[in-house]
Amino acid sequence: MAVKKFKKKLKLMIKCMEINSIYEGDNIEILSKFPNKSVNLIYADPPFFSDKHYEVIWNDGAEIRAFQDRWKGGIQHYISWMKPKLMECHRILKDTGSMYLHCDWHANSYLRILMDKIFEKKNFRSEIIWCYSRATSPKQKTWGRMHDTILFYSKGKKWTFNVDAVRLPYSESSKGREGFKKMFHKEGDLKGGKCELNPKGKFPEDWWQIPFIRPNATERLGHPTQKPLALLERIIKASSNKGDIVLDPFCGCGTTLVASQELERKWIGIDVSPTACKLMKKRMQKICKVNPLLVKGDVDLSYIKKLEPFEFQNWVVVDKFLGKVSDKKSGDMGIDGLTPQITGGYPIQVKQSEGVSRNVVDNFETAIRRINKKKGYIVAYSFGKGAYEEVARVKNKGELEIVLRTAKELLEGKVEND
Repeated sequence: MAVKKFKKKLKLMIKCMEINSIYEGDNIEILSKFPNKSVNLIYADPPFFSDKHYEVIWNDGAEIRAFQDRWKGGIQHYISWMKPKLMECHRILKDTGSMYLHCDWHANSYLRILMDKIFEKKNFRSEIIWCYSRATSPKQKTWGRMHDTILFYSKGKKWTFNVDAVRLPYSESSKGREGFKKMFHKEGDLKGGKCELNPKGKFPEDWWQIPFIRPNATERLGHPTQKPLALLERIIKASSNKGDIVLDPFCGCGTTLVASQELERKWIGIDVSPTACKLMKKRMQKICKVNPLLVKGDVDLSYIKKLEPFEFQNWVVVDKFLGKVSDKKSGDMGIDGLTPQITGGYPIQVKQSEGVSRNVVDNFETAIRRINKKKGYIVAYSFGKGAYEEVARVKNKGELEIVLRTAKELLEGKVEND
């Protein structure tokens, strides 16, 4: 009965579209529950079709964050994956709303065609070029790729654009020309006039020189595709007003949420990664001093089995053992994490498998001895008879204590020994 009540409450929360909240899950499923014409501004920074695997240690070194930007079916598979998500974004935008789609050279031409179809070509407003600088290889044989593309569309013929909020300082050369006579064309006549600068600053161009986040920058969290706060602030200032709702369906580390909160907008973030959602929540608590609601489904065995390998590892090591993942991105001698030092700093091996065999236990014994520990944990979906027999053998000899735990047992709160 309790489970049914929870699921009913979850469906109601999603249907009502909780404001200032982080949604954990597939954005297409979550967006499909949101009401029509309910959001003022959408900024989307999806995977770029870069054919890369990203993997980093973050959250004060406790967790691993990884994701694939690889598409076995090629660009058509990627576009078919993006299309329903962009259609949902269009549906939930208000008639006066706008959307900014962040991409780069890998897929920007394909996404432009797709957006023209969904939003209609007449509602295309700008192709913004975000320029930045960073280190290049000395073996570079082409021009350095130092810009991203941001496609800006409105939902209809009226949209919010606060130009005065994003005006920029004039250059020294422009200031030097102030007061000079100029010629301009007006109503078919050539008339003379004086160059007068707007006291609020110059009208912004569609190319933005905003620095890339440096490795030592205070705002850097370790997310491999993190965008600068200044970039999101410019978009939000220009295309929304105080009190408007800003949505980011690929929220990553939550930069859109931070910018929206600081600019007095309401916000909603969505990400499929439980690790990313936890990081966003902590970031909002630390920087913005707010405690966002984290909306997610019921965490049962079915949910656990759908987790990506690194997410499953984080769930085991960090959530259940309160430990830290290995500081080696791909593990170290079969050790995926350690329990807290206060509980012994014992090694943990995580296997996202059924029927884990004796061979796995044998290899883990070697890893435990190598780091001079007398105890360790192996977590899997299930274990074979041989694995339990080997654990009993080494324990009876007084050599090592190896604890086998299933994911189901961890869900039930069974972490330590019986």
